[in-house]
Order: sequence, then C-alpha cells, then structure tokens
Amino acid sequence: MTKIPQISETAPDFSAPDQHGHVVSLKDKSDRWLVLYFYPKDNTPGCTTEAQDFSEYAAQFNQLGADIIGVSPDSEQSHCKFIAKHDLSIQLLSDPEHRVIEAYGAWRLKKFMGKEYMGVVRSTFLISPDGKIAQVWDKVRVKAHVEKVLQELKQQVS
Repeated sequence: MTKIPQISETAPDFSAPDQHGHVVSLKDKSDRWLVLYFYPKDNTPGCTTEAQDFSEYAAQFNQLGADIIGVSPDSEQSHCKFIAKHDLSIQLLSDPEHRVIEAYGAWRLKKFMGKEYMGVVRSTFLISPDGKIAQVWDKVRVKAHVEKVLQELKQQVS
C-alpha cells in the first residue's frame, strides 16, 4: 500500500533536477512555503491547464512566501519545451525513476478504459517553512484547484 504523507507529518526530503539541470532539494526551500505538485505528463490537456493556472497565480503565491514546484517523470528537455511552449513561470522537476513521486505516494495503480497500469496520480502538497505537511490534495481535479491551494495558503499564513 502506498503511503501518502499526512498533515503535520515531516515532508519527505527530495532532490531532483529542474528543467535546467540544477538539483533542487526540499532543504533549499526551508525558509519558504512550498507548493509541491505531481502531474502525469507534459503537454497533456489537464497537466497543461494546471501548469498554466499555477503560472498565472505564481506572483500571488510568491507574495505569500511560497514557491511552486511541479514534478513529473518527464525529462529536463521535455520540461524546457513545455515551459517555452506555454510560457510557464514555475519550476519543474524531472523524476524519471519516480523517487520523489513515490516518496509522496503519487505513483499508484491507475485505471483507464479497462486497463490497469502504474502512473502518477495528480496530487498537491502544501509544505510549511518548517518542513511539515500543511495540506494534502489527492486525486486532484484541475478545475479551480489552484484557487483552492491559494486560499489554503492564505489561511495558513494569516
């Protein structure tokens, strides 16, 4: 059974390369809030909408002291193309071995058109500056999701 980190637990540490090949770790973000979200694949409709929504609201998250990082199994090169194609302003991590994805319980059995396969379950974690899980959204529906995350962050910081 896949373990999903719960509210008030210490967030699993991670290190993975971003779209430029720079290794990003949880400890690099220890003075800020972090919105860490997991998505299946660059340039698919839901994933594109989610990334565009997070980019659209990035300045508001930043004003509240939060960074946004998306994680998928896609390569750094794929992330660069995805960011350029959709003018994204968020950081994306490449996790082809699913180390970060599995640490956060987002690599799970999925079903589509009668077939079962392992894949990324869309999920988002709000991590406080002290490294604790502040909120978890599992099996995310993209529509209005970013607004919900922003509202939760506003409540947490006030």
